[in-house]
Amino acid sequence: MAEVDVLVVGAGPVGLTAAAELRRRGVDCRIIDRLPAPQLYAKAVGVQPRTLELWEAMGMSRAALDEAVPMLGQLLFENGRPGPRVELALPPEIPYRFAALPQYTTERLLTEHLAGYGTTVERGTELLSAEQDEDLVRATLSTPDGTEQLRARYVIGCDGAHSRVRRAAGLSFEGDAFPEQYMLGDVEVDWDLPAGYGVRASHRDGDGRVDDILVCIPLPGHRRYRMSMTVPPELGGGADGPDGVTHGLDAGRVPELRHIQDVLDRLSPTPTTASRLRWSSTFRISHRLVDRYRTGRLFVAGDAAHIHPPTGAQGMNTGVQDAYNLAWKLALVVRGVGAEDLLESYQAERHPVGEEVVGRTVRHARDGVDADPEDLTTVLLREAQLLVGYPDSPLVDPAPPGGLPGGPVPGDRAPDCTGLTRDLAAFPQRLFDLLRGPHHTLLLYAGPGTAADALHACAAAATTAAHGLLDVYVLTADARPDGLLLPQAEDTAGAFRAAYAPRGGEAFVVRPDGYLGGRFHPARPEHLTAHLRRTFAATGAGGG
Repeated sequence: MAEVDVLVVGAGPVGLTAAAELRRRGVDCRIIDRLPAPQLYAKAVGVQPRTLELWEAMGMSRAALDEAVPMLGQLLFENGRPGPRVELALPPEIPYRFAALPQYTTERLLTEHLAGYGTTVERGTELLSAEQDEDLVRATLSTPDGTEQLRARYVIGCDGAHSRVRRAAGLSFEGDAFPEQYMLGDVEVDWDLPAGYGVRASHRDGDGRVDDILVCIPLPGHRRYRMSMTVPPELGGGADGPDGVTHGLDAGRVPELRHIQDVLDRLSPTPTTASRLRWSSTFRISHRLVDRYRTGRLFVAGDAAHIHPPTGAQGMNTGVQDAYNLAWKLALVVRGVGAEDLLESYQAERHPVGEEVVGRTVRHARDGVDADPEDLTTVLLREAQLLVGYPDSPLVDPAPPGGLPGGPVPGDRAPDCTGLTRDLAAFPQRLFDLLRGPHHTLLLYAGPGTAADALHACAAAATTAAHGLLDVYVLTADARPDGLLLPQAEDTAGAFRAAYAPRGGEAFVVRPDGYLGGRFHPARPEHLTAHLRRTFAATGAGGG
């Protein structure tokens, strides 16, 4: 019987992210998908700035930026009249902007990235069953060559709304379905609306209810959009999924170009003709959330854990973050250096995120984004997934009772900053350049009077506590401490001081997923060791 550390079920963006991050950390894994070939549908097309940050850390942001197009904003029209233009403007310190990229391109880029680690997707291979005990999961696979029995230490279900892993784990998936049906089409149009902007055109009846809608998202190409709209009666109907979950594309009823043109004739803000229909489908939307993201050695991520309206392009991006969050933790456990309860933090951190995303997208689908009481910048930062945080995580050391002088608090995303200089680089660097590795990062801030010996002691204790899986950098404002033997960068432009409000001798622990685990002032070896014990097994308890 074949054996593997981790079996990933489903080769969409979520499963590919999980597999790539496991392989980046040296974990033996297999990834399977029941489809014989990738689907050439532009399903999930919105790529959030936070996802681009993760892709940068993975080493694939350049390829994504080469393929994607900017999402600059949205043009709103109601009953034929133009409304306010929404600009997707983010603060200048955010390194990436909103983008659009067809899901099939995202999957191709991730598949190529994964192949760089020597792992390929096993297509035409389906999970038939998975039974677990305390030590392993026994999986039965249907492959192109017959049935295979496999023993895996862990299984990650990234197999969508009708997840077989979720059913094997005995997880509930409570929620409901929207009564409306929609259709999608990938087309080109000949209007002269500005490029890079989505279009939302709606019609309200005499009672003020929206009874017709058209949403267009720009895609790479010339005046090419993925359009979604209400389905005409002749294409309506359709049955629930095999597990009673109604969600996703329905390949049985395919809209034609004339169906899309009919909607454009009613709702397009300017007369236009659609052409070059690449693909189309009808689809239904549900909103559901699992009760738990894990049962023993079985995990779920992405649509297997949460489904919701596509408002704000949150689904795929949330799933990618699920996978990224889980992979580094699972890798530590597989290597024998993770703390005993480390994997429990996946549920603790990601379930509240899924709950918030499902609730918010349902609310926005019913009442509109403008019904959100927050200011536009906050709304956009949340849509960009830059406000996701884990302040209540068991892995995070909370801020002290008296608060902090400024900057991120433990559990926040660690912000980027520019203008760092290093001895051997004739150009300024970003903080993200220092955080890009697969390990935890310890940032030590040396102010006036900070002794090199104190920094060395903190670095040595933290490195030991993390089983060597830690990068250490000292950040200085002016002169470095005498005798410093650690990697160092100077905050020449003052951007680190502005973003983090550090105090002399303070330590910042940043996790592999770019979140701040703790701030310690003054930094002491025993405090850093105790903090890292939340994540790592005691020294000598596992392999390195």
